Amino acid sequence: MFCVLAPVSAADGIEIVQAHLETSEDGYRLSATFGFDLNHNLEEALTRGIPLHFTTDVELRRPRWYWFDEATLNASRTIRIEYNVLTRQYRGGVAGSVQQSFPTFDDAMSLVRRPSRWVVAERGMLKVGETYTVSTRMRLNLEYLPKPFQVNALNNSDWRLSSDWRSFYFKAE
Repeated sequence: MFCVLAPVSAADGIEIVQAHLETSEDGYRLSATFGFDLNHNLEEALTRGIPLHFTTDVELRRPRWYWFDEATLNASRTIRIEYNVLTRQYRGGVAGSVQQSFPTFDDAMSLVRRPSRWVVAERGMLKVGETYTVSTRMRLNLEYLPKPFQVNALNNSDWRLSSDWRSFYFKAE
């Protein structure tokens, strides 16, 4: 099932251009594309060696007529982007996995804007034939920043970069 979401202007934060779940041999994979640009303060912090972490959150809920919706799944994945001043290269990758090097800022940001498909639910975790409400969002995760920057980020709107939750329906196969 495929869903194209209504765009949000880039000035409002992160735009979810498209998002959908795909059935694969491993399970159910989230495919999403995000649209945004870093503001001047975030880009400057990155080029001065402060790594930025972008977290994608996914929730799956199964509607029930007799009670509240069943919370089937909550999953998150964080992508880290950093700049090495000595080598003048950007590095990025999913937290806890192999990092890639990128020659330009735009190449590194493409990893964040169009992340690889990741398995959000194992095979057999969803009931075949049931329809699920899938909600997703992306945000700049301030928890990974050094403590002095976390304090600054609370008082500075330049550091609050996030999308709204966007939802679509998925029928498990």
